[in-house]
Amino acid sequence: MNIVRFIKDWTLPFAMGMGTMVYLLFAFTPQLSEAAVFFSPIMATILPWFMFLILFVTFCKVDFRQLRPVAWHLWVGVFQVLFIGILMAVILLMVSHNPSASGMLVLLEAILMCIISPCATAAAVVTQKLGGSLEQMTTYTFLSNFITVLLVPVCFPLVEPGIHMEFWPAFLKILNEVFMVLIVPMILAYIVKHTMKRLHQRIISIRDLSYYLWACSLMIVTGTTVKNIVHAGVSIWLLLAIAMMGLIVCVVQFAVGRFIGHFFGHAQEAGQALGQKNTAFAIWLSSAYLNPLSSVGPGCYILWQNIINSIEIWQKRKSEVRVER
Repeated sequence: MNIVRFIKDWTLPFAMGMGTMVYLLFAFTPQLSEAAVFFSPIMATILPWFMFLILFVTFCKVDFRQLRPVAWHLWVGVFQVLFIGILMAVILLMVSHNPSASGMLVLLEAILMCIISPCATAAAVVTQKLGGSLEQMTTYTFLSNFITVLLVPVCFPLVEPGIHMEFWPAFLKILNEVFMVLIVPMILAYIVKHTMKRLHQRIISIRDLSYYLWACSLMIVTGTTVKNIVHAGVSIWLLLAIAMMGLIVCVVQFAVGRFIGHFFGHAQEAGQALGQKNTAFAIWLSSAYLNPLSSVGPGCYILWQNIINSIEIWQKRKSEVRVER
């Protein structure tokens, strides 16, 4: 029972640890090399379906009548845009056109990805588990993705002029990704909620279903992240610098989000909204449009944000146990 309780309390670190160990086992055991080649495309195919199911289950619990912008949404969005503007100024003025500063540019691109990426689709799952407003988080997830869709086609060509990204094609491509990840599961959840009552009740009756689905997806994402780090092909010092800057950015975003939300009575929601990022989406963006090494930034961010989430969930459970006593 103690082992089960430990896994429940620290589900996210456990999932990340399992993802890391499974990848390292398959990657460095010659006898498993053929199995690794076989399972690699399967894992890549399964992951989007996990994210789809997580959002579908989460949206089944949403009161669609309460999906509306609130005051803290504006200020959290303003901070994200401001933070991106400051970082873009640093990149353009100091390193973008300086060939000798390629390592610094990779570091700044990694930081940019940890800021410009949208609020994680799983942020609503964590917020609900922490007792926050599911509807407010769901609304901000949509707003945050729209901010990213607008900013990426503007910022990326300035950072990497060689990619020749045009605004409208990039805008529509990223918008399509957002549509498939967010809109489709929401429409399906709405249909199930209003036309298939028995199925809907069965889905929402399974406690923490979306949370444990997310933990499964986190194992796959962590394994992919470890793979990217192992095969990064850069100095350990640059990897450490990216990891440490990712930690600093993560803590700052969670702290500023909570600070903003404190004024509106929703510190928990605003902290998750600004701090918890869709790192899988960020890794795809950086690999597709920037220096692929910059994907190490959001890869490390996965570790930091989920450590913070785990501590918050542990503190929440601890306070609940105190109340019961």
